[in-house]
Amino acid sequence: MTLAVIQLVSQDDILANLANARRLLEQAAAGGAKLAVLPENFAAMGRRDLAAIGRAEATGQGPILPWLKLAARDLSLWIVAGTLPLPPDERPEEKAHACSLLIDAHGERVARYDKLHLFDVDVADQRGRYRESDDFAYGSQVVVADTPVGRLGLSVCYDLRFPELYSALREAGAELISVPSAFTEVTGAAHWQVLIRARAIETQCYVLAAGQGGTHPGPRETYGHSAIVDPWGQIVAEHDQGEAVLLGERDSAEQAAIRQRMPVARHRRFFSAAHLRLPGLE
Repeated sequence: MTLAVIQLVSQDDILANLANARRLLEQAAAGGAKLAVLPENFAAMGRRDLAAIGRAEATGQGPILPWLKLAARDLSLWIVAGTLPLPPDERPEEKAHACSLLIDAHGERVARYDKLHLFDVDVADQRGRYRESDDFAYGSQVVVADTPVGRLGLSVCYDLRFPELYSALREAGAELISVPSAFTEVTGAAHWQVLIRARAIETQCYVLAAGQGGTHPGPRETYGHSAIVDPWGQIVAEHDQGEAVLLGERDSAEQAAIRQRMPVARHRRFFSAAHLRLPGLE
C-alpha cells in the first residue's frame, strides 16, 4: 500500500500552484501511490484575499475544488488536499476555516477537517508576526476516515504541538495521520522533526508530513523537510527544500506487531490536575 507525500513551494498564483501540484500528483500516481498528501496552503500561499477565495469555492465559482475532483478521478488517487480556505458547508457568508479535505479516487469528498489550532505566534524571522485567526475560524471536530491504505486521521501544521489531538485520533482508530504543513524556517529547524517523530511514536501511526519548503510572498521562508515517518518513529523518506514527491509503503503487519509488543493505547491512564499532589501544597 503505497503512500505519497508532496512538497511544494507555493506562490500567490493559484492556477500556477495547481499546475505544479498536478504535475507532482501525476508522479505520485505513476509511482504506485494510492493516497497522496499535499501541503498546507498548497493553492493560495501568501494571498490576502482568503475570504473571497473561500466564498468563491463554496459557491462553485472557484478553480480549486473542481481541480481536486478532476485530479483524483484522472489519476485514480485519494488526495488529502493540504488546506484551502473554506467557510462552513452551506454558510458561505461566514468566516473561512483552514480546511483539509479528503477526496477519494472518484473525486468525491469523504471527509473535512477544519484546523483546530491556529498559528497566532511571534517568530524571529523576516515576517515576525503570524495571526491565522485574523483570516480563519477555529475548527471543533476530530476527524478520522477510512481509506484504501488504512484509517486516516487528519491534522494540520500547528496541531503538531498539541499531542492530545493525536491521542484522540489514535483512540478513534487512526492508523495513519496526515499533517499538511507550512512550518517557518525558524520553528522548523528547532522542532519539526522532533514533533513529527514524537507524534508517530506515541500514536504508533504512520505520519504523512507534507510541507512547504522554500521562499514565498509575505515574505515567508518555510522549512520543508517533508517526511514519511513509520509507527516506530523512523524516517522512511525525507526531502529538505524545493519540490518533491516522497513515496513509502505501509507495512500493516509490522504496525500491528509494534502495537502488540508495546500496547501503549491499553496502558494509557487519564487524570486531571485535581489528582496531582505537589510538594508543599498538600
